[in-house]
Amino acid sequence: MARRRRRADSHSNHERWLLTYADLITLLLAFFIVMYSMSRLDAKKFGRMADAFNGVLRGGQAVLQPASVDAQGAGLLDLGELKSLGQQIHDKVVTEELQDKIETLQDERGLVIRVLESAAYDPGSADLKPQMHSILNVLAGELRSMDNHLRVEGHTDDRPINTLRFPSNWELSTSRATGVVRYLVEELKLDPSRVSALGYGEFRPITGNDTPEGRAQNRRVDLIVLADKSAEPNAAPSARSILAVADSLLGPAGTPKAPR
Repeated sequence: MARRRRRADSHSNHERWLLTYADLITLLLAFFIVMYSMSRLDAKKFGRMADAFNGVLRGGQAVLQPASVDAQGAGLLDLGELKSLGQQIHDKVVTEELQDKIETLQDERGLVIRVLESAAYDPGSADLKPQMHSILNVLAGELRSMDNHLRVEGHTDDRPINTLRFPSNWELSTSRATGVVRYLVEELKLDPSRVSALGYGEFRPITGNDTPEGRAQNRRVDLIVLADKSAEPNAAPSARSILAVADSLLGPAGTPKAPR
């Protein structure tokens, strides 16, 4: 009887290598998945993969969570996906015959949709022209289709302005950017938490101001779909704060309040 028990124990011990082999295969699979994630150069997906991998090593259960996606959007787009989005917007702009008013380009910040002043405002004014409403309506579907933060930047040329409403180009450029934000949030129903506005005055030119053509290019509004959403909340005021300040200064209708 004792001899038979020793034979059973010996047979069981011989099969323990299967557990070690299974663990090794699991670790190799996790390793190659991690290497594949690194090759894709997607830091956010890699971070989620690392968290899941750590959970496996600690003996717990880890499930990879998908990227944040809202009810309408397609999640946070990376630089490669923003390039494809820029091509879609360009094709739509050509279809609408707006290519002389809108330019799409990409830089380290993300996708830049550049609208010239002639399509958006009258000289010295921050009131959106009907054509600018049409342009934003054309872009609305694409702008709502992702979770990336949208930053609206107003720019002017270097010619000074000194009016009651706009004492300098700072106020003019900021009001222009804010006007776009108001339309995007109030009329096109973009999420206010992911839209912000900045005014740079004449201090971010894209070309020289020594010719009429150069000044015309510098007078613009840039709608920037940022590739990195995580850094944006501290980079610019939110749309809600912009609307609150605008209402306090201009009133809900966008006209200056009468002095008290």
